[in-house]
Amino acid sequence: MSRKYLLTVPEGITGKRLDVYLAETISELTRSQAKRLILEGKVRVGDRCVRPKYLVTPGEHISVCIPPPVSLELCPERDVPFEIIYEDRDIAVIDKPAGLVVHPAAGHYQGTLVHGLLARLKDLSGIGGQLRPGIVHRLDKDTSGLLLVAKNDFVHQELTEQFKAREINKVYLALVHGVPSASSGQICFPIGRHPVHRKKMSIRAPRSREAKTLWWVKRVFRGATLLEVRPLTGRTHQIRVHLAAIGHPIVGDRLYGGAKPHGPKAPRQMLHAHKLSFTHPGTRKRMVFESPLPADFQAVLKELCPAE
Repeated sequence: MSRKYLLTVPEGITGKRLDVYLAETISELTRSQAKRLILEGKVRVGDRCVRPKYLVTPGEHISVCIPPPVSLELCPERDVPFEIIYEDRDIAVIDKPAGLVVHPAAGHYQGTLVHGLLARLKDLSGIGGQLRPGIVHRLDKDTSGLLLVAKNDFVHQELTEQFKAREINKVYLALVHGVPSASSGQICFPIGRHPVHRKKMSIRAPRSREAKTLWWVKRVFRGATLLEVRPLTGRTHQIRVHLAAIGHPIVGDRLYGGAKPHGPKAPRQMLHAHKLSFTHPGTRKRMVFESPLPADFQAVLKELCPAE
């Protein structure tokens, strides 16, 4: 059942952020939780919805509605669409379709890849956390392709260390707007959370981390280019942010400028995790997997005209 609070800002409280004030006033809320409620429109100052950084003043009336907690129990779901292209007692390699969320998060508490994995794999690793059993790395919802899953805690830790040491090689195919002036390149802009648009990442964030991406031209079309891309680091949205930063956003990427009024159109971002190679933690053999372009990606390529 929802819980409601009606607050009146007391005298002496001036110039304090709304999310900070709520976290200090309502004991069950952290600042991040208060911020999320504000962004979801569950907090009103008078009759207005405001931003988390809104500065409260004495005498203002604030209403807060805290929804009932969502159950975090994960139930296996057998109808989640994905393909297991390899499996042994330690690992599984998944070919994820576009549109499938990898693990539960706000707004996606059912129908994720994790729910499907629980139905089709036994004894998944728990080291990834309650909501991410077996998940070593992730792909964005609208990115298709290869994903590596650990089936026990030892393997999960080993693969995590390989990622940190950059020993796992991931290669993507990306269709971008425009034609680069060179046949290959390296992008080294640091990446952090966008200071205003919280769903976006940015190369101009005040707090950022090192990020490196290599790219090669694979095929040139009129007004678009198919690139082979290898991220050397694993920042959120890294490939999408980096390619947009050099003026070649991924076709169909509505968040980073790839949905241009002129140029190729696509039903989703044209980004596919094409190749994956790593050292098997159990056998120590180098393993290489490849996923062909899915049908929707191929359909977009067929509509393009070759470069003159």
